[in-house]
Amino acid sequence: MANVLITGTSSGFGYLMALEFARKGDRVFATMRNLDKAAKLKEAAAAENLSISFLKLDLLDESSIKSAVAQAEAEGGPINVLVNNAAMELRSSIEDASEDEVRKQFETNVFGTLRVIWNVLPGMRERGSGTIVNLSSIGGIVAVPFAGYYSASKHAVEAISESLYYEAKPFGVRVIVIEPGAFPTEFSSNSYEAAKFNESSPYAKSAAGFAAAFDQGLRAPGGVRQDPAEVAQAVYKAVHDETPKLRYTVGGDAALIASVRKQLDFEGFEAAMRQTLNWHD
Repeated sequence: MANVLITGTSSGFGYLMALEFARKGDRVFATMRNLDKAAKLKEAAAAENLSISFLKLDLLDESSIKSAVAQAEAEGGPINVLVNNAAMELRSSIEDASEDEVRKQFETNVFGTLRVIWNVLPGMRERGSGTIVNLSSIGGIVAVPFAGYYSASKHAVEAISESLYYEAKPFGVRVIVIEPGAFPTEFSSNSYEAAKFNESSPYAKSAAGFAAAFDQGLRAPGGVRQDPAEVAQAVYKAVHDETPKLRYTVGGDAALIASVRKQLDFEGFEAAMRQTLNWHD
């Protein structure tokens, strides 16, 4: 049985991951910024008699992170698996976003992830074992129009994870990056639009056209909506993979995009994606 600390478990992938690991017999520490939002997961855990503890953890508050890690270790012992799932998305053109809005994006997705790693990694390194899972996105491989700052934050997570993979491996610590495609979750509730990214923006018409086309990305090949439980299952399997990899792409759309991107230069990739999405300026 492993002690698993997961961030951002009030909904979406984090919620499903908490249940997945607990069902497999692991001790789960489900963290979230606001414990008032824990009711749904508490109810699901109680219904299945699952071992899940609930802790407050705010990625923007160092003391909150330290407290959550200390509580988890006091209650269950050393953290064996850390899953950095919590994130948010700034929706904007590059031009419309303010510096403060962009900083909020990076404070959460990049520095928030780093803060948790900085508080958990030393113990793993000293014990000579542990696994750190960082949730990236297909947007961490391919930049998405009108979500460029989100993509940039996930590109940063990719780079940090790759460097950490090399650095932590000699100490027995594994690093895993999960790259989901577009799945229907409550993630939109953690998204925010730049103040100037509205109907008066010069990019409004183009953004609306792209949004309509991109909705098809929520569907796997064949037109079926992808099941977000697939991501939770992929994370669990990756943690226990006997032949571990650094990166795991999840979702039919993500696999297709990643494959095409590897095969083509940017101009070829752009043409292929515009044709696939039927998105033309």
